[in-house]
Amino acid sequence: MSEAISLLAQEKGLSEDALLHVLVDALASAYKRRPDAADEVVVEVNPETMDFTFIGYDVDEDGNWVNERDDTPKKEEMGRIAAQTFRQVMSQRIREVESDRKFEEYANREGDIVTGIIQRTDARYTLLDLGRAEALLPQAEQVPFERPDQGERQKAYIVEVRRTPKGPQIVVSRTHPGLIKRLFELEVPEIADGIVEIKACAREPGHRTKIAVWSNDHNVDPVGACVGARGGRVRMVVNEMRGEKIDIVPFSEDINDFVAKALSPAKVTQVIISDDGTQADVIVPDHQLSLAIGREGQNARLAARLTGVRVDIRSETQLAEGIPSGGRDEENVEYADGQWVANKETGEMEWHASDGSVISESAWQDQAAAEAAAQRQANRDAEDAAAAAGESELPAGAHAPLEDPNEAPEGYPIKGNTDSMKFHMPDGRYYKVTVAEVWFDTEESAAAAGYQKVGSPG
Repeated sequence: MSEAISLLAQEKGLSEDALLHVLVDALASAYKRRPDAADEVVVEVNPETMDFTFIGYDVDEDGNWVNERDDTPKKEEMGRIAAQTFRQVMSQRIREVESDRKFEEYANREGDIVTGIIQRTDARYTLLDLGRAEALLPQAEQVPFERPDQGERQKAYIVEVRRTPKGPQIVVSRTHPGLIKRLFELEVPEIADGIVEIKACAREPGHRTKIAVWSNDHNVDPVGACVGARGGRVRMVVNEMRGEKIDIVPFSEDINDFVAKALSPAKVTQVIISDDGTQADVIVPDHQLSLAIGREGQNARLAARLTGVRVDIRSETQLAEGIPSGGRDEENVEYADGQWVANKETGEMEWHASDGSVISESAWQDQAAAEAAAQRQANRDAEDAAAAAGESELPAGAHAPLEDPNEAPEGYPIKGNTDSMKFHMPDGRYYKVTVAEVWFDTEESAAAAGYQKVGSPG
């Protein structure tokens, strides 16, 4: 019996004491299935001899346990039903103990990283096999466009451990900034030893990450320690993150210096911090403006998250011309923030605004075209109103050219040239090469204005 308990404990990964408690609970449940069983029973076991003792009790009207007696049954007295009960309870208790052990094992590991094997992937989540447990990687915690193959090994960051009826549920993430910090701890001994610290981390998963590092030893370069010889250390982290770019900048307690370094690789001329310390006005050379802002504002956005202050960037020329921070010279103008994201099903680019609205690229273009058409119509209406009021120099039935002098305004198909005092019909020979200085709606209005019709197309 002792050998069987020991082997079962090794197989299930449990301690022998925990397994003995399970065995005692199962025996107590099996005992109560006897017809003449006491109201309550306490099962005691001798770990050395594996002898079991059943102490029976009766329960009085007040709920007290009375009439203590030794009611240890003989093996042949337990019966088939009691044996089945023992087997069922034993299996159930073992599963519960295993579940509790797994929960306790991972409950204290929130904020740590684990390595698992991709077991299954669908539109909602990915399952990682961690060995004795499974981890759930939800779609929201996955890096966009990252499609690992089944059976591939992958590291993930534990964000939550939940207790469920089916056992512990371990929720992991590939987008959490803590994943970057933990990976650097694995690759950089100075970080694991506490010599180098990661003070701040800003990340746009799948695209770019910025980390600010600080050294507690003036003899150790924090950036060099993280980069490693020939970039070997940071390259290991980049490879694990499937090529995500990582910028490593030195942390500084001087906010001006920190903001300037956070905008790396751009070179900063001047940093002006607001009185409340929440906004930074950054001046860069003209040729560094686009580099400082980054693609779709990514570099400036990550620098702002890393430093905790709002960053507005201007070039030296914009500063000299008096253009306000952010290049905005209009008052009370709202600028929508967001980013372009590719639709996973159609592949079409979509604009995800900060207010939660989403618009496709084709709808965006249609909207822009409609706004431009509305503006052109408004210009036409203004010109017609001015002509009707006698405030326009154009003759009746005429229209001035718009942005494109070769584009016929709606309802004005006849093109007039003021230099030659000729007008050209839509089917005329020189219709596409003559620059219009005025458009007419009819031949009569052109003739009334003193223009003559060009000869036949031939």
